[in-house]
Amino acid sequence: MKIKYIYKYLLVAFAAILLGSCTSTEADSKFDQNPIDRLNAREKELNDLLLSSADGWKAVYYTDSTQLGGFTHLFKFLPDGKVDMASDFDGDTGVKRSQYDIQLGSTVSLVFTTASRIHLLSESDNYPTAALRGKGYLGDFQFFYYGQENGDIIFKTNRNFKELRFVKAKPQDWTDLPKNTPIIEKITGGITSPLFRLLEINDGSAVKLFDFDFNPKARFGIATSLDASTNQIYNLALSYTPTGAIVKPALVVKGQKLSNFVYDSVSNNFIATGTGGVSATIRFSNAPPRLTDDYKILLPGKIFTNFGYYVGDFTESAPTNSQLFKKELAGINAALPAGVSVSSIQIYTNHSLGNFIYYTFVGRAAIFHYVDVVEDATGKKIILKHKSWSTGTVPAFLKNFDSYLTDPSGIYVKKESYKLTYSNTVYTFTGASSSFRMNTWQLN
Repeated sequence: MKIKYIYKYLLVAFAAILLGSCTSTEADSKFDQNPIDRLNAREKELNDLLLSSADGWKAVYYTDSTQLGGFTHLFKFLPDGKVDMASDFDGDTGVKRSQYDIQLGSTVSLVFTTASRIHLLSESDNYPTAALRGKGYLGDFQFFYYGQENGDIIFKTNRNFKELRFVKAKPQDWTDLPKNTPIIEKITGGITSPLFRLLEINDGSAVKLFDFDFNPKARFGIATSLDASTNQIYNLALSYTPTGAIVKPALVVKGQKLSNFVYDSVSNNFIATGTGGVSATIRFSNAPPRLTDDYKILLPGKIFTNFGYYVGDFTESAPTNSQLFKKELAGINAALPAGVSVSSIQIYTNHSLGNFIYYTFVGRAAIFHYVDVVEDATGKKIILKHKSWSTGTVPAFLKNFDSYLTDPSGIYVKKESYKLTYSNTVYTFTGASSSFRMNTWQLN
């Protein structure tokens, strides 16, 4: 009998569980709607959210933080399917109007349907590095809606399913966006800015230096330790603010996370400051981070050497020619008579005629500038010291250009690892006190 009663009690209990589950309002709310109704509800939810912020939304879009930095976008969505948008992708931070749509598929997505600032990140023919040729900036213009969190709208990108957050914008965000441009220009550098960058990390007791190879277009840099005993490397993706740069991921120094690099106009450095003397600094340098003995090939008593830059050949298109070099070369041609132009610039050392800078032209005779080669062993560079000109005095059209090669501070000489089509070894000559850099072949 006991077994019979137990069996009856179990049946009653099971019936009660079923009755309770069937009367659950939570279950009713989930399953009363069919899939189309649920998508329509999500569509309305997203549309209401986009229109709910009086000052629009802000997103710092990192398309791929392993090789690209972040781009700030501001959005003001309007009820008629239009959107006002601004970004710091380039110097044009003005507000542009375009269109958007909320589309239904397997999920609800926000799509920017006409050309807008965010489309600049998805154009395949506009790429910041050789590795991204044909891929652009890896950006999207369609974003899948995944709900809200603490007032933010959560999206996933279409291309690589990465999270993108829209946070409520403030009036100050729209006012401040143009102020990112001067900061970007400071870290990018101008035509006369030093060519090299360093990352300096101070842990409060010691300073470590890193060669910071930074690509301004990609907003991404790789910092490699200058200490030969370690292979420590930091990959830094940057986004910009009116006061500096935000680094992702943050640098961890003595347990402190440093991410906000504030621009210091006095030193022209970007500095992230912690406590207890901890800091990290991004700064420019005229001196190469790694000095070599490559300059010694030009010293007196060495073999005869000849280095040449040629107009209209592969040395002309080399990316290591600096903007200042190109400007000064153009200045020579602008000062020459019609039909006359520079055809090559060569440096000869330990030649039977001595040491000289050899300028050749189309339309006129060559010019020799005879020099002495002086070693700066401490600075690991050479100084090309003036002796005489084949023309008697310095030609006015060569004066500015030649002053960079004969800079009293000297020039750095580097044997490059790359080739320029031909098998000739490539050398670069870089001013020790300027951003002048000329790319050459070794010709002997």
